[in-house]
Amino acid sequence: MRVLIATVLLILGFAVPAQAQAGCTVHNGACLEKHSNQAWLVFNGKTSYGPVTISHGKPGYETPVGTFSVLRKVKNDWSVPYNGPMPNAVYFTADGIAFHQGDTAVQSHGCIRMSMDASLVFYDNLMVGEQVQVLP
Repeated sequence: MRVLIATVLLILGFAVPAQAQAGCTVHNGACLEKHSNQAWLVFNGKTSYGPVTISHGKPGYETPVGTFSVLRKVKNDWSVPYNGPMPNAVYFTADGIAFHQGDTAVQSHGCIRMSMDASLVFYDNLMVGEQVQVLP
């Protein structure tokens, strides 16, 4: 699927960067920068999708910085503590932080919110065990 995304981008005339965005050390997985509110997928050390606009945890609920592993994926999850939908959830911390569809104009309780289209691409292309790097 990742190779297909890169191929489609090239056919449509979009440049695919030769290497992952600055600061990202993931070989296969995803990276995100909190300061720029952007995330991207990485395949074989190269950016394969993105960057896309995201939002992250608000003060008091900060998204932790570091490198994590994708733990599980749930197509149509529901946040019990915050009573809200989490479509296309890709969990990468043991305490419930995930990429998922949501309003990127509003900060979260730690999760990474993204557009419907971006959340679907992340859900379809991030595999359990791959790395997620959260940069400041």
